Amino acid sequence: MGKRRIIMLLLAMGLFVLSGGAADHHPHVKSKANQATLEVRKMLKLLNKPGVKTIKSEDGDIVDCVDIYKQPAFDHPALRNHKIQMTPNLQFASEVPSSSPSPSPSPIASSPVQNDHNSSQQILSQIWQKSGSCPGGTIPIRRIRRQDLLRAASLEHFGKKPANSYYSTNDEKGAVIINGTRVELGPQINRSAAILITVGYSYTGAQGDINIWNPRVQSPDEFTTAQIWLKNGPGDAFESVESGWVVNPKLYGDGASRLFVYWTKDAYKSTGCFDLTCSGFVHTNKYLALGMALGPVSSEMGPQYQATFSITKDFHTNNWWVRVGQNIPVGYFPPELFFYLTKGVAALVEWENHPHTATEMGSGDFAWGKLGNACYIKQVRIIDYSMQLKYPEWVGTYTDEEYCYTALNYAASLAEEPVFYFGGPGLNPPDCNYLL
Repeated sequence: MGKRRIIMLLLAMGLFVLSGGAADHHPHVKSKANQATLEVRKMLKLLNKPGVKTIKSEDGDIVDCVDIYKQPAFDHPALRNHKIQMTPNLQFASEVPSSSPSPSPSPIASSPVQNDHNSSQQILSQIWQKSGSCPGGTIPIRRIRRQDLLRAASLEHFGKKPANSYYSTNDEKGAVIINGTRVELGPQINRSAAILITVGYSYTGAQGDINIWNPRVQSPDEFTTAQIWLKNGPGDAFESVESGWVVNPKLYGDGASRLFVYWTKDAYKSTGCFDLTCSGFVHTNKYLALGMALGPVSSEMGPQYQATFSITKDFHTNNWWVRVGQNIPVGYFPPELFFYLTKGVAALVEWENHPHTATEMGSGDFAWGKLGNACYIKQVRIIDYSMQLKYPEWVGTYTDEEYCYTALNYAASLAEEPVFYFGGPGLNPPDCNYLL
């Protein structure tokens, strides 16, 4: 593609495998068990920073209000001397028109609920907020507990996605043509995709209004997410920053939709993680906690809820800021974490999963169900060096398991801007791939 950059919007799911064995009373086995217990305790101490206040959420989670200067980010060797940027320097030449409410001191408020599935409510509330708030100078961090670590395949894989792996193929299935440019997308062994994609130059951010649902995950070893994903670098070692909502029983222990961020420097091989489960992301918002449940969620032919997600480069600091709702800053990915992401970027929203399971994507309904049935991303915007929020000039859609999950960029008329719909039920009898 030469110097061109790619921007996509995708929905994501992934597969983790937890292995175990039968109990053994041999002394050697007991010694290994004792060592494993010590390692779990050590990691819990590393992950859970001492809080000045503790809040118990009604859904069972615990939030610790931690001094902002003592958060996990600063355990990263590259951030030892990092100076926190408390607010972003982001001003665009034109903002996306919105009927959503004005920002409030706390991001809990929202517009009046309408019981018409044809209208959408801008929502940005978390269940833990009903039980308290963190004082100034602190950030809310979801407490990691022993059972969270024990669900992981290993302590080293806690909070991480599996590395990307691709099938060897020479056909057209893993590519899409956008404005004459061939974009390679897969197919991938441990994930699939329903994508809105555009090709252009020097993108410095992306945003969209993402519909919030609570899709069913078949197995604790899988996850499903709707997100914005900014990406750059070679295919086998790309760098990316991501944000949106996720259902991830392996990581969080339940089937709730939760606010998340993610980053990697090497295509998920060894760097990066969800939320604050490793050092890297700098959290700045005392009202919003990463990894905590969102609510309410959309329902079939009922009220629709959405939140604006944005990831944008701050040219004053080169930090990649995550904002949600009405431009509410959550925090940022510092440039010290990356090489390629200090330059032009690509953004996408993907679903990734071990193929042919019954894990749902989006709402669990196919894209052609449209508003009230299918999950959507509205007000899709890219940002470039003109510092303007604008709809991409060239777009295309792609899905690699079209009988399981579908993608549709739909506009009712030429005068309307398209809405990106995506989703599906996954494997349901008969096999969703029986027509392939």
